[in-house]
Amino acid sequence: MARKKQAPAGKKQGTAPKKQATTRKKPGTAKRTKPVSRYNRYRPSEGETFMNNRMTGYFRGKLLQWRSDLLLESSETLVHLQESSTSEPDFADRASLETDRSLELRTRDRERKLIAKIDSALARIEEGTYGFCEETMEPIAIRRLEARPVATLSIEAQERHERMERTHREE
Repeated sequence: MARKKQAPAGKKQGTAPKKQATTRKKPGTAKRTKPVSRYNRYRPSEGETFMNNRMTGYFRGKLLQWRSDLLLESSETLVHLQESSTSEPDFADRASLETDRSLELRTRDRERKLIAKIDSALARIEEGTYGFCEETMEPIAIRRLEARPVATLSIEAQERHERMERTHREE
């Protein structure tokens, strides 16, 4: 009796191996990844000593990564603005392009101000005052610092500040 040749486990007999699809990514669309760090898996908690070495290292790394991402986006904007043409023959196209440029430049200006706040937060880490409210000198809640690492006021102090602003604006 003749025996049939058996296919290796997991493969059907008589089928050709599948080709793997290759996808090409557009230049400049590479996904940014966070650098491997001992702080990536760490999350500060309310139960530990406030602003211990591990916690300050975590926030320093978070701020530096945020700053790096903003600077990278800024340089991409400069390249994009230099490459795009301003000599559109159609008035509507030119107006649309100018509106896009204006929006992009306003966004970069806000990011420039944010980089200054990040630098200030990094300086406060070095001074040992990071994480403490500038008005009351009490610790700022960890959850607030996670959401807004450049925060300088506790939630209560920020609310008081905003109420005062509204009151003075109405007068």
